[in-house]
Amino acid sequence: MSNLTFFEAQKWAFSFVEKHDGERSAIELLLKGLRGWSSVELLCHYSEQLTPAELVQFKKWVKCYNDGWPVQYLLGKASFFGHEFKVNENTLIPRPETAELVEWVLADYPAQIQQLRVADIGTGTGAIGISLQKERPAWEVTLTDISPAALQVAQVNAARLKAHVRLLEGDLFAPLTGQYQVIVSNPPYIAVNEQRFMDKSVLEHEPNAALFASENGLHFYHRIAAEIKPFISAETCLYLEIGFQQGMAVKKIFNERFPTASVTVKRDLAGNERMVKVEFNIRRDESNADY
Repeated sequence: MSNLTFFEAQKWAFSFVEKHDGERSAIELLLKGLRGWSSVELLCHYSEQLTPAELVQFKKWVKCYNDGWPVQYLLGKASFFGHEFKVNENTLIPRPETAELVEWVLADYPAQIQQLRVADIGTGTGAIGISLQKERPAWEVTLTDISPAALQVAQVNAARLKAHVRLLEGDLFAPLTGQYQVIVSNPPYIAVNEQRFMDKSVLEHEPNAALFASENGLHFYHRIAAEIKPFISAETCLYLEIGFQQGMAVKKIFNERFPTASVTVKRDLAGNERMVKVEFNIRRDESNADY
């Protein structure tokens, strides 16, 4: 296989991966990734030949993809909320469902609302917090993660995207001080016994610590509810991504811990319950209460 054009290389790869239930869209991403092209640029250069080095790289990527590697890890990047984020095996790959969580926050806090203190807990790539700061430049956004390796990725993304965020290493709220108007998190929420329903590529390559949680996937929601009190005021809203069967369970956790809170479960575009908002509505006489 030599002197292939981009069109010929694509045709070969389509045939190769379809024998193994691969997706054509993945091949297009890999081809575009060779030169950082858009879809239009790929179409315009279909008749151009790959260099020998590009052909070797492309064949390697196709084989790795066929062996279960996510395309985003092969390319080292993923698209999220109109930006490209660096990703590697120390971070989860940002998902479209998480973009809907970002959209919910932005819809609740229009551009004219300034000077909010925002915390993105367990930030991973930084996708949530960075996306929020890019859309609302006046917000003071802090990203936390227990993983130094993940924070390094988030730092690279913040620098590349010129996002003015603060990054702090620590477990959940541990590195934070003061109160925040908005707290957002996509914590680990998959129950260990749900592994059998998951794609092999996710199980083998994405960080398990960012995926799985004990207590049927509810462990971190219990911890967030138990540890959030010092960092909230009456006006604080908490936004969480959840598993599609966890809506009522997460709602119960926060209703029991904060009886005056308003807890909303929101469905994603696919119709699944995938997000929760907690409006704490703490009264003054509750400010020193022990929950």
